[in-house]
Amino acid sequence: MSGPDRLPPIPPGVQTPEQAAACERFRAVRGNAVFGPFVPLLRSPELMLRLQMVGEYCRYRSAIGHRLTEFAILMVARRHDQPVEWAIHAPLAATAGTAASVIDDLAADRRPAGMTEDEALVFDTVRALWDEGGLSDAAWAAAVARFGEAGLIDLIATVGYYATIAQVMNAARTAPPPGPTLPARRA
Repeated sequence: MSGPDRLPPIPPGVQTPEQAAACERFRAVRGNAVFGPFVPLLRSPELMLRLQMVGEYCRYRSAIGHRLTEFAILMVARRHDQPVEWAIHAPLAATAGTAASVIDDLAADRRPAGMTEDEALVFDTVRALWDEGGLSDAAWAAAVARFGEAGLIDLIATVGYYATIAQVMNAARTAPPPGPTLPARRA
């Protein structure tokens, strides 16, 4: 869906006291002003702060590591046609070690041919969650054998968190920052 941003930044002089306090807390924790998905979420300041904490854990402390987390985020961005997530996370995935050809295949909405074994396991696990609504015993066992229970739970939670953020931004029509553009989905 295209159109004007439904929930643009709220100028400081117009913010409620709760929103202003949330902006201050966000800056103290993140070291920068409210941006991207947190702009529309500021309409619910407590939720914004709580989700920021979940996002911080998923991105920086997940048991599956940074490279696989960024890979999973790209899968979510593609699934939800989310340009903000793509613009932010495609360069981060590349820096973390995801091959350019793999990123290109994800952008084109196809199974990447050049995935590492770990990326293929993440891809298959996430697709099973989406396509089957859960994991078979074999899929569960394979993911736990490689990532451990904590790693699998972190992967599932990361996908859920970024899906939430994608849906908020898609509904709000949050404009993407400069960066890689997510191509239109194949017809």
